[in-house]
Amino acid sequence: MIPETCVLLQVETVDDYDEYCHYVAGLVGLGLSKLFHACGTEDLAPDTLSNSMGLFLQKTNIIRDYLEDINEIPKSRMFWPRQIWGKYVNKLEDLKYEENSVKAVQCLNDMVTNALIHVDDSLKYMSALRDPAIFRFCAIPQVMAIGTLALCYNNIEVFRGVVKMRRGLTAKVIDRTNTMADVYGAFYDFSCMLKAKVRDSFLAVG
Repeated sequence: MIPETCVLLQVETVDDYDEYCHYVAGLVGLGLSKLFHACGTEDLAPDTLSNSMGLFLQKTNIIRDYLEDINEIPKSRMFWPRQIWGKYVNKLEDLKYEENSVKAVQCLNDMVTNALIHVDDSLKYMSALRDPAIFRFCAIPQVMAIGTLALCYNNIEVFRGVVKMRRGLTAKVIDRTNTMADVYGAFYDFSCMLKAKVRDSFLAVG
């Protein structure tokens, strides 16, 4: 059960953010790992890797869904940690206003960078899976997550509407994610997209 305080209060620190994501999605990763192991097809994954799998997906959703969450009626849902957004604005909702576009994108990039710390654990987890069906079940959402983060990085549209992968690209990911080599290839391609955006953001500042 998710602690009530995690739902009702604003997320203050990055540790709070990680704890919230743990209860929402990390525990799901832990539970699935135990189910995979109980089926007899997989070794029991370390808790840290299972948790990271969930956190990577949840943080991606929180980043992508900023506008929907902040505009929630009757009360905004504020999942971005103050420790990050407080460096850029006085209120989390200020990020959606056009006059704060530069700071909003800087904050967004900070959030994406935080989510990317889980990539290494995600790849380690998937590389240990043996059952093809379990592998695809785990790998497709992870590839979609890194692709979504690549689209969101340095993208003001996160604060204006919905940013998501095109249907054609989504279909391609689903169809072509069958082996760990496929996963490495997809992560490499999306990482190159991120690298190009990072370079462009530095050039814009310069």
